[in-house]
Amino acid sequence: MKEKKRPRTEIQITEKQREFIEATAFEVLFGGAAGGGKSYGQLIDALIYASRYPRSRQLILRRTFPELDKSLIRVSQELFPRDIYTYSGTMHVGKFKNGSVLDFGYCDAAADVYKYQSAEYDVIRFDELTHFAEETYVYLMSRIRGANGYPKAVKSTTNPGGIGHAWVKERFIDIGQAGKVHEFENTSRVFIPAKATDNRFLMDKDPMYIKRLLNLSECDKKALLHGDWDIFEGRYFTEWSREKHVIEAQIPPKNHRRYVAMDYGLDMLAAYFIAVDETGRATVYREIYEKNLIISDAAKKIRESIMPDEEIYAFIAPPDLWNRRQDTGRSAADIFAANGVPLSQASNDRIQGFLELKEYLKLAKDEFGESSPKIKITANCLNLIRTLPQLAHDRKNPNDVAIEPHEITHATDAIRYFVSYRPLPAGGDDVQSDEDIEEFLRYGR
Repeated sequence: MKEKKRPRTEIQITEKQREFIEATAFEVLFGGAAGGGKSYGQLIDALIYASRYPRSRQLILRRTFPELDKSLIRVSQELFPRDIYTYSGTMHVGKFKNGSVLDFGYCDAAADVYKYQSAEYDVIRFDELTHFAEETYVYLMSRIRGANGYPKAVKSTTNPGGIGHAWVKERFIDIGQAGKVHEFENTSRVFIPAKATDNRFLMDKDPMYIKRLLNLSECDKKALLHGDWDIFEGRYFTEWSREKHVIEAQIPPKNHRRYVAMDYGLDMLAAYFIAVDETGRATVYREIYEKNLIISDAAKKIRESIMPDEEIYAFIAPPDLWNRRQDTGRSAADIFAANGVPLSQASNDRIQGFLELKEYLKLAKDEFGESSPKIKITANCLNLIRTLPQLAHDRKNPNDVAIEPHEITHATDAIRYFVSYRPLPAGGDDVQSDEDIEEFLRYGR
């Protein structure tokens, strides 16, 4: 009598879920917008891992047990094949036929982490990571250990928002380009973004889901529909969108007109290399962001960052660098020029400069008829990408930007000086003011 073959379990996944399952970084974050198939991808990944590595141990977490029970536990019982998997409701443990274990846990308060003090896992999975405190995440990573030779990881899913929004954004979003593994001294991280439109199964079965999300408040809509990590009430640059404004790191074409715009002080040199094309659209493509540089060292840092075939049309700086010191009679601009970086003066009208930058950031029809901003930023300019969306309205003057915390103002100030300088497009006529001509005669341009 022939042995009856066990029926195969057919599992369909999206391309983004496949990226999550196949990710090789130690820390993986999957998600962004609602409806991207995050929790389903988490469970499929857990099933594949448990089946592939006999006697492996995994922990999957939500903040509270009711959240866990109503989502992950119920879905896993429907999804996992019953001939290889059983679930114990009293122990909250799933067991596989090959000896692998999947613990379902919760961690609501700081003290809850110590329930896992003696535990040992190959993979820990956080569902809705922004609902957790950073201390919880970091402590539980220490429970990932073992001598079985299996690949170790902490794999998380989430939407923007929640008590952990800031630290999750800093840990996974602000580090650089999404979809790329970023290596650090003791870990590696990758963020895999997904939207409802990436989930073809949801779109086929519930095409009205997107329209329901459109009824949300503007802030919630940006978080859940667009997966916008730069959301908060009162932010100044509401035009900002990582999806629209951040592009892959690249060197602009040689025929583009190049500028360097800077905000300088001993507390920070924020300098940005910017290329302008024939239509006046700008690309910020290189960043210097370093503190505690005296002027001569700052000038050296800028000079050393210029590639041999790069011609810089102007080094743009704020007017305060032309203030002369009483003891020497020299200004910071004098010292920059003496060290090979002749400066051109930008306007320091804050409100007008920020309003002009908003115009650069807003979407407008480009030469191809597509909506595009007038300025884009390459993914290697990490500090500009990190700090620009954090800027808020000044409480006393809503037309201005708040100057605290001061650290986050430097990069955007440098870009403000660039747009207020009214840069010329590539191939444009060099129309200069009397001040520009005088500066050229003194230092060269």
